[in-house]
Amino acid sequence: MIRMALIAVTAATLAGCTFPQPYEDLPNSPYQWQRRQEGIERREAERQRLCAIMNKDTARYERDCTRPGDPVR
Repeated sequence: MIRMALIAVTAATLAGCTFPQPYEDLPNSPYQWQRRQEGIERREAERQRLCAIMNKDTARYERDCTRPGDPVR
């Protein structure tokens, strides 16, 4: 009984190591941090540009363009 439990715990532990991480690894160098930050800024600028031309009464605008903490319009 104890042996089966030990095997199950070991299998579960090893299985956790084989699956990829659910998040993106953080950059290691200043250059990588800068590229990451520029990518975030580009995506945010594109989101804002699309939201500026989108019909504000649609569900898509509500889903894609509002953020928690935004003032109620």
